[in-house]
Amino acid sequence: MIYLQIFWAFFISGILGYGGGPASIPLIEKEVVDRYGWFTVHEFSEVIALGNALPGPIATKMAGYIGFEQAGVLGAIVGVFASVAPSLILMLGLLSILMRHKESPRVKRVTVVVRPIIAVLLGMMTYDFFFTAYEGIGWIQTLVIGAISYMLLGKLNVHPAYVIAGALVYGAIVLG
Repeated sequence: MIYLQIFWAFFISGILGYGGGPASIPLIEKEVVDRYGWFTVHEFSEVIALGNALPGPIATKMAGYIGFEQAGVLGAIVGVFASVAPSLILMLGLLSILMRHKESPRVKRVTVVVRPIIAVLLGMMTYDFFFTAYEGIGWIQTLVIGAISYMLLGKLNVHPAYVIAGALVYGAIVLG
């Protein structure tokens, strides 16, 4: 029964607080504190603090932690799945509509317009990352990580996950 309660607590807040951001926090609190009584308001505020300290959407982190506290690893899995299930269902529905109409001239025009916008957004993100790294670790370390990453990704076709893990290890050893 606890798994079903965890699922509904986070599924409902995932539907109403679409996106997993700060808007979902009061919804999660209503379920976790008021409805099920799993946490006090003070304990819930500590969960929020923990969730804000880690990267990523806060709703999924809170769902994992609360699920784990209530029902162990399986509870964490159920909580995280329930918090992303509404978005997943919506994405699958929209993707099926898009795939049905992929040959439509209107869909092709949208694709032509969206690609340059995505390229510009990725370029801006890269620019921001570069200068954040430059300010944080200096230009030599930034160039070393950038050059090694370029060689691994572009020339040797190493999977990006390994390059990211390697950069994390490099940062921990050299800069740590």
